[in-house]
Amino acid sequence: MAVSVLMVCLGNICRSPLAEATLRHHAARLGLDVIVDSAGTGDWHVGHPPDMRAQEVARRLGGIDVSALRARQVILDDFHCFDHIIAMDHDNHRMLLNLAPADASAQLSLLLDHLPGQEGRSVPDPYYGDDADFERVWQLIDAATEQLMGSLR
Repeated sequence: MAVSVLMVCLGNICRSPLAEATLRHHAARLGLDVIVDSAGTGDWHVGHPPDMRAQEVARRLGGIDVSALRARQVILDDFHCFDHIIAMDHDNHRMLLNLAPADASAQLSLLLDHLPGQEGRSVPDPYYGDDADFERVWQLIDAATEQLMGSLR
């Protein structure tokens, strides 16, 4: 049976779509069946593709095309439909804890909890930064999702 993972950030146009794409990439590379999606806690980007800088860094550093992904907002059913809901930062983790129904079955964590030496840290939001910020975020997300994929095996 496939493991299911929902990656969550604020707007679902930078960090969480990159995490969705890299986790899917690592799963395919290992031949593992994993259901992956991403969402935002906010609703202002619903239906939008990932930020152009996120698209560019995924293509350039990972060889991954994320242009077809579209932002969506977290819904209550996500807490029952996914095995793991993984937040990119503490603020979104708190929002998820507040939103989670009492009978939620999904396990909540921070993405960097899955990267040895980075536990308890947030993936910084690159939205107001430059290309170098997107590259640093890509590197963190890629390393963390590779480690996560190993633990989900």
